[in-house]
Amino acid sequence: MRNEVPPPNTYWKCERCTACCRWPGDVKVSAEEISEIAAFLNLEESAFLDKYTRLRTDRAGLSLIEQADDSCIFLEGNDCRINAVKPGQCRDFPNKWNFPGWRQVCHAIPVTLTTEGN
Repeated sequence: MRNEVPPPNTYWKCERCTACCRWPGDVKVSAEEISEIAAFLNLEESAFLDKYTRLRTDRAGLSLIEQADDSCIFLEGNDCRINAVKPGQCRDFPNKWNFPGWRQVCHAIPVTLTTEGN
């Protein structure tokens, strides 16, 4: 996935519009994230794996499953049911990764960073 290059010294402040949660595709989960999410949901890891994960499309690991409309299984209205332990892929969007066209759907606000440490 190609990242769109942000303007220099820019941080994108999430407005919790949930557009990224509604975008179809893989939400990769690591072994550590699986443990954290399962514990947060008070599930055994095996039960979490059976109920909430699938093989990624590249067959190189696991992904969270989607709802019928392709939104994340943990999206409820405009809230993330696992926000406190959401995967790194979710936490890192759009600053550390994004997808072509993300600015057309995401409402993140560009914040110019200064050397004074915003």
